[in-house]
Amino acid sequence: MTGQPKYQRIADALRAAIQSGEYGPGDRLPGENDLMAAYDVARMTARQALGVLQNEGLAEARKGAGVFVRAFRPLRRRGIQRLAQEQWGSGRSIWSTDTEDRDLVVDQIEVREEEADSRIADALGVSSGSRVWTRGRRFVLDGKPVLFAKSYLPSDVVADSAITQVDTGPGGTYARLAELGHRPAHFREEIRSRMPSADEAERLSLAMGTPVIQIVRTAFTEDGHAVEVNEMTLDSASYVLEYDFDA
Repeated sequence: MTGQPKYQRIADALRAAIQSGEYGPGDRLPGENDLMAAYDVARMTARQALGVLQNEGLAEARKGAGVFVRAFRPLRRRGIQRLAQEQWGSGRSIWSTDTEDRDLVVDQIEVREEEADSRIADALGVSSGSRVWTRGRRFVLDGKPVLFAKSYLPSDVVADSAITQVDTGPGGTYARLAELGHRPAHFREEIRSRMPSADEAERLSLAMGTPVIQIVRTAFTEDGHAVEVNEMTLDSASYVLEYDFDA
């Protein structure tokens, strides 16, 4: 494209080579010296071109080894099917819809009771300072951290239940809420993209410049009472968000 920066033209050529299969998952891409010689550009231009692919999640840098085509296969998050009652109501985790047969590990589990700030209190329809139980979890897929989630639930709803334990049991939090007489009947998700905080980048092992997707889901009972707010921070390079529904 006329007027397009040199680094972008190089990135476009490398991206096309990746998409055509010339460079497969795990293959090493041409290094800065190779690109400088092939395109007659300065080192900074070659570095910027490789940086574009890293920021897009197509490539990853390995210290002392170079830049490689990312081998990780994006996770397809099926936003509607995963929340169907037939999923968690039958004792299956909602995550099994996304992960299929891949290796998912939940680590860094943090469960505790705390005071709700005004933002969470408003979402749950309780007064600021009300007690809520929180569940923080990091999800690691095929050895790659992909998501950190923190749920907030009213203490007067979930106190002394399995929801306040590390292991909530078959079907997870939603199955336990149903047993408590607070079955989730409606969900609302709000989605935005932004750059991560330093803590989020560290938790998700993000390459520099990689944005995150933030999904905030609120679960409501049949009569419209909010029983959970779940704030999820996703590695944008690790996810495809899929919504499949009838007209």
